[in-house]
Formats: sequence, structure tokens, C-alpha cells
Amino acid sequence: MFPLPIFIRHDGNLAFFALLTVAASGFGQTFFISIFGSALRAEFSLSHAHYGMVYSGATLASALALFACGGLVDRWPLRRSALLVTLLLAAACLLMAGAPAAWALLPGFFLLRFAGQGFMTHLGMTTAGRHFSDNRGKVIALAAVGFPLAEAILPGGGALLIQWGGWRSAWYVSAALLVLLVLPGLLALAGGTGRLGGRAQSSGDGSGYTRAQVLRDPGFYLLLPAALMTPFVVTAVLFHQGAIGESRGWPLTLMAGAFGGYAMGHLLMLFVAGGLVDRLGARRCLPLALVPMIAGLLLLSLRGDGWVPYAYLTLLGITQAGTGTAGGALWPERYGSRHLGAIRSVSQAAMVLATAVSPLVAGVLLDRGIGVEALAGLLAALVLLSALLTLLVRPLSVSAGGRGSSATAAG
Repeated sequence: MFPLPIFIRHDGNLAFFALLTVAASGFGQTFFISIFGSALRAEFSLSHAHYGMVYSGATLASALALFACGGLVDRWPLRRSALLVTLLLAAACLLMAGAPAAWALLPGFFLLRFAGQGFMTHLGMTTAGRHFSDNRGKVIALAAVGFPLAEAILPGGGALLIQWGGWRSAWYVSAALLVLLVLPGLLALAGGTGRLGGRAQSSGDGSGYTRAQVLRDPGFYLLLPAALMTPFVVTAVLFHQGAIGESRGWPLTLMAGAFGGYAMGHLLMLFVAGGLVDRLGARRCLPLALVPMIAGLLLLSLRGDGWVPYAYLTLLGITQAGTGTAGGALWPERYGSRHLGAIRSVSQAAMVLATAVSPLVAGVLLDRGIGVEALAGLLAALVLLSALLTLLVRPLSVSAGGRGSSATAAG
């Protein structure tokens, strides 16, 4: 039997639980849902604007729901959380498959975004961040491998299913995969873990700030923009790839091939990101991880050569891995793990909100005549500003052990 790496030799089942949960979130991610766009618009006679408004509205609603429900992972056993979120995601797929009219897309998108992009990711990353304090960065990086795995399998597989049996059949198959494969796997990996699930690899890892205390910490608001910049920028850029290609004269085939560079940069960086976070700390790694994205956006702004899509998307993929790993370790490193689910629900809801807003903002700017060059430069400036804000954060001066402690951080 292939030996497990040392850093997951204990509670390795929880590490793979996190990996499978993050991978299963792909059914609610934009990279999977986007392959149904043309079919859904044609089926229900929707314009691009109407379709985008429905999707963004559902995503915004899912962010609010996640904020309200994210703390459940602190109180529920892993098996109950996994059962609920998987069944909700399967129900979303069935709702999409049987949608009788355009109005049904709103609840369908809402459940996909809440259960998939939101709660599945939240559950996986919270599990990795809470239970592996000594090697948190490595385990979070392992869990984050679920994203490129889903990116590599789900869009291509879904496209084949659409060609084979139509878009409704693809959603039915997705629901079946979730119920027959994903759910049994998650329940088996969760085992008999209770509310905290397994044992943390550090005796002091059970302490922590409450969500209310975190929300009073100025440092939280200085760190949050850097944690949100990657999903904000990546969603905007990928959602408008067609417009970017048309502006630069890049054919669709070139853009599709360049997306492989994004997935490759994302995957390869995950092999080193975890070790860097464990050695340097998440707060130091977060701004450093944004540097490749800044370089990629400046490259997109300044050059229009045929190799640029490969280069800038690869750089974005590198940042995706770096900020995903650092961002996942950031909150337990700074605030402890006792209330990690409630704390992460704030950042996860903000992330979902960012992915809802960014395509609209970028689309409005493009419609108003802002060129791709100016848009990429503006995004690069925003990313740089968010990285600089993290340099103003000072360590917390008091370690919280419960609800009676106060967060005393200066930003």
C-alpha cells in the first residue's frame, strides 16, 4: 500500500475528506456552470444581460445564506454537515435538470452557489485548517488540489455529456455522481468524528477568537482585501475571456488552450505553497503570492502577442494556489480554531460576494468603452493596493481563550 506523507500520517482520512469536499464544490463553481450558458440562454430565450443578472443575483443571495449558516460546521459532526451539503448540491442539480422555465434558474443557481461554491469549499477548508495545526499549510494545499482536479475533469466531462444527451442529462448525471460516489466517500472519510472531528496536531489549537471579536479587529479588514483579490480578479477575467480575446485578436482556440496554463500553474504551485506557508507564515505569504498576478495583469495590459494568454493565465494560476493556501491558513493562524467555521463563513461569504460583483463591474467598464488594457491595469493596481494593506497589520497583542477575551489589534 502506498504510504501516506508524514504530515497526514495521523488523521489522513480528514485530509482526504477536505480534498474530496473541495473537489465536489466544482459542481457549483463558475468553471462548470459556464458550460451550460449557451444551452440555457437558448432554451429559455435569455439575453446575456438577463442571464448574467440571474446568476449574479443568486450568487449574492448565496453569500448571505453562507454568512448565516457557516457556523454550523463548528457545532455539527462532519458526517451531518457532509450529508446536508451533498444532498443540497444534488437537489440543485436536479432542479436545474428539470427547470420548466427561466424562473427556475434562480433557485437552481442559488443552491448550486450556496451548497457548491460556498458551503462545500467552506467545509473542506475549515476541516483542513482546524485539524492540522502543525502542518496546516501542507494540508490546506492538499485540499486545494481539489480545485484543479475539478477544473480538469468537470468542464470537459460536462461538455461531453451535453453533446451526448443534452444539457438536462448532464445535470441528472451530476446529481447521480454526488449521491452515489461523493456522498458515500465523504461519509466514510468523516468516520465517527464528532463536532471537532479528530484531534488537532497541537495542544493549544483549540483556543480562539469568536466571530464578534474578529469583526472588531482592524487587522481583519486590512487582510481581507488581499484574500479576496484572487477570486475577484480571476472570476472577472475568466468570465470575460471572450471579450478579452476579441479585443486582442486572439482566437477562441488559443484562449481555450491557454486555460491549460492556468490549471498547470495552479497545480504546480500547490506542491510548494504549503511548505512556504508552514515556514514563513500565512500573513507573510499572502502578499507575496499576489506578485505573480500583478505581473500577469501588467503583461495583459501592455502586450498583445500570441504567447501572452499562456503567460498571464499561468501567472494567475500560480497566485490562485498561493493565495488559496495562505488564505486558508490565515484565519486559524491569527485567530485560533475554536470558532473557525464562524470566522471562515465571513471570509467565504465575502468571497462569494466578490465573485458575484466582479463580472458585473468588469462588464460595465467594458461596455462604457474601457479597453482591456486599461481594465487589466486597473485590476493590477487594486491587487497591489490590497497587498500593501497587509503590511500595515500588526500581530494580535492578546491571545483569546474564550468569549471573555477581546481582540486588541492595531491596523
